[in-house]
Amino acid sequence: MTSPHRPSKQPSEGDIRFSIPLYTAAEAARAVDVPATTFARWARRGPGSVVTAIPIVGSGQPSVPFVGLAEGLVLAAIRRAGVPLQRIRPALAALTETIGVEHALASRTLYTDGAEVLFDYAARAGEHDAAPARDLVVVRRGQRVFADVVEQYLRRIEYDPDDGYACLVRLPAYERAEVVADPERSFGQPIFVRGGARLSDVLERFWAGDDLGTVAEEYGVPVAELEDVLRVASRRAA
Repeated sequence: MTSPHRPSKQPSEGDIRFSIPLYTAAEAARAVDVPATTFARWARRGPGSVVTAIPIVGSGQPSVPFVGLAEGLVLAAIRRAGVPLQRIRPALAALTETIGVEHALASRTLYTDGAEVLFDYAARAGEHDAAPARDLVVVRRGQRVFADVVEQYLRRIEYDPDDGYACLVRLPAYERAEVVADPERSFGQPIFVRGGARLSDVLERFWAGDDLGTVAEEYGVPVAELEDVLRVASRRAA
């Protein structure tokens, strides 16, 4: 039996999560830990795409609003589950139609009801279309829930209690460092939970020649977290 769907309210006019581009496509790709080329493919959407908040990649200027970052995190989860976006797109379109809201991938309803909707879709669809949706859903203790890798990513999103849309994203690239994107702080740029410093400011100080101990003391960020973000930054630069 399908659970009742609880659509998100429409966001208020001028909500910065939706109305202000905060990230370039490359910045958004780094935040959700996917290659820039992958994010660019997601942005090249056609009619009926569920990726409603990721605009077509432009000239390197900020073009992705915060809600697009949240959508990108969900797509990254699907990618981590081994399901190509082109295979799952019909199921996501059906999910968006069933949930009945814009930006469904950034809605709390995806987290609460999405697995149930995808399971029902897989039961109705032909074998070719059903298999990708089935790969994202498992039955645990009699309930239809997202597969572990998808669930882990969805837990990184916090939702606004009033409208049900994403309001904070915990970035997935780091093992020790707690880094978040919050549109209400530092223009949505990644910041450390401990100390509140912008990730870019901390990295710039280290690359300018300051040692880890000095940077950690000045910004209130544990050395272990600095080492973690440097590991990720070095991996991306390689």
